[in-house]
Amino acid sequence: MYSREHLLIGAAVSAAGVAALRGTFSVPVLAALFAAGVLLSVFIDLDHFLVARRHAGDWSHLRACVRDPVFAFTEQDEVFAGIPEQQIQLERLLSHALVGGALTAALALVSPPLAVFAAVVVYAHVVADLLRDAGIA
Repeated sequence: MYSREHLLIGAAVSAAGVAALRGTFSVPVLAALFAAGVLLSVFIDLDHFLVARRHAGDWSHLRACVRDPVFAFTEQDEVFAGIPEQQIQLERLLSHALVGGALTAALALVSPPLAVFAAVVVYAHVVADLLRDAGIA
């Protein structure tokens, strides 16, 4: 799924999460939480570069995106050129689950409501990826 689609999904899920937490946190914290949820929904995909590194044997995919950040968002079909999509699908979903699980566990030590919020944002991201991979969305 493209970053712009994850951004929209992240915004919707974060808005719902912020609404659910309205009585738990102050307005400035809720605003920061909304922004963090949107950013998490998009930037969790940075773990794809670890998977690409494993398969390509170098950091060329990451270097290309750092050299031209616009490319990373406008030509996403080309970001992982040379690596068969089927080869990395399960690994990138696994890495999302590992990152999301670690983040949720860490946040649970600080604030259980924040942990649930992060878990829901990551869950929505993974479900969106699964829907796209299955050809449903």
